[in-house]
Amino acid sequence: MMITIVVAVGMNNEIGGGGDLLWVLPKDMTHFKNITWGHHVLVGRKTYESIPPKFRPLAGRPNIVVSRDATLKYEGCKNVTSLEDGIKFAKDNGEEELMIIGGGEIYRTLLPVTERIFLTRVHHTFPEADTHFPAIDPAKWETISTEFIHADEKHKYDFEFIELKRIAV
Repeated sequence: MMITIVVAVGMNNEIGGGGDLLWVLPKDMTHFKNITWGHHVLVGRKTYESIPPKFRPLAGRPNIVVSRDATLKYEGCKNVTSLEDGIKFAKDNGEEELMIIGGGEIYRTLLPVTERIFLTRVHHTFPEADTHFPAIDPAKWETISTEFIHADEKHKYDFEFIELKRIAV
């Protein structure tokens, strides 16, 4: 089973602040939905709780929520206490590409075993950010595709969709 990270970052690898997103980009939300649709998504508790309640659990995707607190149970989700249990659950249920959707600690832990990254690069800096994505070593990743989107009336910032694939060592 392939492990894939799906993440949106600012120019300094910012991914969040105060438990929330730092931007609203409708085309990125659609892109995220299209990439993850039909796949198991693995998400940490804090990131899951930051999703607006009307969208939880994410429709069309088995949701796996990781929390150290075994008493936490999110309706409509597989609740696990470790990343290993979450990965095993997806694999045991026939998943071919597990989508890792946050947050920061989970990204840092799973980046070394990730084979693909769907990265949205927001062309802006966010000094209020308190959560960051780890640096990506360009020697270990190949760019497969990019698509640049210009800011407009619905999108405050320029951004681009970048697909990266781990270079075999």
